[in-house]
Amino acid sequence: MLNNEIQDLPREELFEIAHSIRTDSFRNTVTYSPKVFIPLTKLCRDRCGYCTFAEPPARLESPYMTPEEVLAIAETAKKAGCHEALFTLGERPELRYTSAKEWLAKRNYNSTIDYLVEVSRLVVEETGLLPHANAGALYPDELLALRDVSASQGMMLESIDPDLPCHQNAPDKVPERRVSTIKEAGKLKIPFTTGILVGIGESRQSRIDSLKIIADIHQDFGHIQEVIIQNFLPKSGTTMHKHPPCPEDEFLETIALARIILPSEIHIQAPPNLSDDFSKLLRVGIDDWGGVSPVTRDFVNPERPWPDLVKLRQVTESEGFELAPRLTIYPEFASNLKEWVSPKLSFPVMELSDSSGYARSDPLEAEILTTLDESEKPSESNEVWFSGSPGPVPVLINSLTKIGGAIKSALSAVADGEEANDEMLEIFLSARGSEISAVAELADDLRSKAVGNKITWVANRNINYTNVCTFKCRFCGFSKGPLSLNLRGTPYLLEMDEIAARVAEAARAGATEVCLQGGIHPDFDGNYYIDVAKAVRDAVPDIHIHGFTALEVFEGAKRLKEPLDSYLKRLMDAGLASLPGTAAEILDDEIRKDLCPDKINTEEWLEVHRTAHNVGLRSNITMMFGSIEHPKHWVKHLLLCRDLQKETG
Repeated sequence: MLNNEIQDLPREELFEIAHSIRTDSFRNTVTYSPKVFIPLTKLCRDRCGYCTFAEPPARLESPYMTPEEVLAIAETAKKAGCHEALFTLGERPELRYTSAKEWLAKRNYNSTIDYLVEVSRLVVEETGLLPHANAGALYPDELLALRDVSASQGMMLESIDPDLPCHQNAPDKVPERRVSTIKEAGKLKIPFTTGILVGIGESRQSRIDSLKIIADIHQDFGHIQEVIIQNFLPKSGTTMHKHPPCPEDEFLETIALARIILPSEIHIQAPPNLSDDFSKLLRVGIDDWGGVSPVTRDFVNPERPWPDLVKLRQVTESEGFELAPRLTIYPEFASNLKEWVSPKLSFPVMELSDSSGYARSDPLEAEILTTLDESEKPSESNEVWFSGSPGPVPVLINSLTKIGGAIKSALSAVADGEEANDEMLEIFLSARGSEISAVAELADDLRSKAVGNKITWVANRNINYTNVCTFKCRFCGFSKGPLSLNLRGTPYLLEMDEIAARVAEAARAGATEVCLQGGIHPDFDGNYYIDVAKAVRDAVPDIHIHGFTALEVFEGAKRLKEPLDSYLKRLMDAGLASLPGTAAEILDDEIRKDLCPDKINTEEWLEVHRTAHNVGLRSNITMMFGSIEHPKHWVKHLLLCRDLQKETG
């Protein structure tokens, strides 16, 4: 919170404080949202003195965009790699214009918000884009209805000053009304965007008071994901066309004050297209550029085109930051879906987000990308790419010259021989852009020192003796149920003779190892796995048997009511030489309870491998990443494995 002493500091000192807070909070990442701008209606009951977005019915072919028009724009945006569908619209036009009321009534909608809910639902269902509803001052029932179809919502507070001339003909701009909307969104756990306008006639103290109110509301509800600081620019055709633009120094100072006043977890955005030199914004506390559309113009500021992604990246990197795409919902909220996102939107958010909650860099499906015209296909600077796509691999990492801050310190510490702790590992695993090159360079150096430059491999054959499994891992596409249940395909169970024949065939082809794994068949007891190992050894006595997951070993011992060490020794006597690391998935019970709830827990998995090591077996460890976990869970997994290695060698 801002005290008088800080408030009265020279601007350059404010800028330094704000920049420091921003770096401590978000390191060197600057985000933007690849979006499409959908102006559902330009009718509005408010008449703000600075607005060129709203228009009267006489200038419009139709009061509202049709669902077909909305979906056409959304489909184009999907092809261009957008994640967000930003619905911007005038506030409650049906209360002012008969044409709007009749258009809605003819289609059985009671209000503009009812229609917005419907088209938002269509966009999610038909395109997978995540709507952001920017519908103005709303009531609780309206906010709640939109929560099921929009991943986030927003409304600019604009100013807490009730006497601004530009708002005198705008009943929805009454400060108390807008403050109430922000609070109600917090009660409903809606990730929310708000902000203030700078230069519309308000005082410096009014700006500070507006920011303090936003901060207080967030302290109560924790739902404000970003605050936009937007500078006023006069536009022809408005009552404020002769009003002077917001002075740059006041605009930059307001950004810095926002960064200092607001809780550090709130993101600060300033639109890049409203500043001639938007690099300056990065020096005073912002960490987000807002939505940038490759498809539609900025309908609110049509005279100011968005910078293209290449220029945005160049400017961002020139100031020492990494540019990262995000969703309409920020990473802190996308990483906590149960609290902040309607269950109806959980999978659409997961589909588009990466492990840290940012936007995936490869959102397009193959069938979409292969149908694009040459002019539509991704360039080398575009992040729309996936393995196997026909387009070029994007050039995302250009240099290491800007590495600094926490990641530089962590890399230096490890290079000097310090053991990486959980904080360092999470920094490494959350690296983006050129940071990834720095982490990879250190990892490659450590590998070289540990094992030299030899890269090994093994001639191996996998033998999965059954795909029938009694466990219900939520990610599994391998296991099959009984034929009577018609689940996913045909179940099978190999006979011992077939297993032996496959081992012999592998050996003739040059294999020196077989990997034995399968589902947990309801009819198996622990002796089944011992019989499999014996069948393999009898078929090819000198082949290396790498087999049986920790789950299979645990279940085998459990069904025989035999101690783990005794059971593992009998497997060794039958020919088992090493254990695979599968069934580990993510060694964190917070994740396992959702990913594989009836499977062995973390400690049980570790105990199988600990016991195996103690009886003379060696094992691998695997990690299945990229489902519902986050970097902190990878860190826990890796540290548990490192501790096991220290304990057992």
